[in-house]
Amino acid sequence: MFSKEELDRYSRHIILPGVGARGQRKLVDARVLVVGAGGLGSPVLTYLAAAGMGCLGIVDDDKVDLTNLQRQVLYHTDDVGKLKTTAATERIRALNPNVQVSAYPERLSRQNIRSIIRAFDLIIDGSDNFPTRYLVNDACILEGKPLLYGAISQFEGQVSLWNTSTHEGARGPCYRCLFPSPPPPGSVPSCAEAGVFGVLPGVVGSMMAVEALKVLLGLGTPLAGVLLHYDALESDIRRIRVQRNVDCVICGDEPQQHDLIDYRAFCGL
Repeated sequence: MFSKEELDRYSRHIILPGVGARGQRKLVDARVLVVGAGGLGSPVLTYLAAAGMGCLGIVDDDKVDLTNLQRQVLYHTDDVGKLKTTAATERIRALNPNVQVSAYPERLSRQNIRSIIRAFDLIIDGSDNFPTRYLVNDACILEGKPLLYGAISQFEGQVSLWNTSTHEGARGPCYRCLFPSPPPPGSVPSCAEAGVFGVLPGVVGSMMAVEALKVLLGLGTPLAGVLLHYDALESDIRRIRVQRNVDCVICGDEPQQHDLIDYRAFCGL
């Protein structure tokens, strides 16, 4: 049963066809982990908290920096110097005190990731580096967790859903099916090196939040087997089909990798 406060708070969801009280209960019971509380994590955490997630996990060992405020709208100027997990928790609780927050102010590693993600229903990767992306992907495969992925660079962004069934019922791909090996070190500049359009993570992160709600509610057609590419300068959105690689080292028919590896070494760092 929902309290009067919850009925008022979530009323615009509850009256939606396909959501209703049953769907809102799914959200209230859901546990979602967000890796990275930066540009992508800001809109994802904000909208999922507003939607009434039962528990939001946040993994980030970084502190709020003045340069973050151009795009990481979860934070205020007074937050500079605070741990992002601390500032994000304060903001989420102010927005929706019904949401439980589990903060992990630490860097994900081979030693801790599987025990962390095991407690969540959906993993959302908003990280900004290749070792973390491969680490999260492989851990989700090994733990059987669906992974929602987003990435941004300058004026462009990507969103997809890995490690879950496609709309047709086939087994979907993982991140490694599309990117079996990382790019050469230094070939893809970071946001600090190349810059990023300030509103871009808001758009791409909002797309990620939409996909998360679709997955949790069982609505529409999630992006399993599809990479959504957004070009802000051209206002262009492309859907690129991605097939599962039967020879993928981690999710293929005969996987060669059965545990986590050294991902910094794997990425040549």
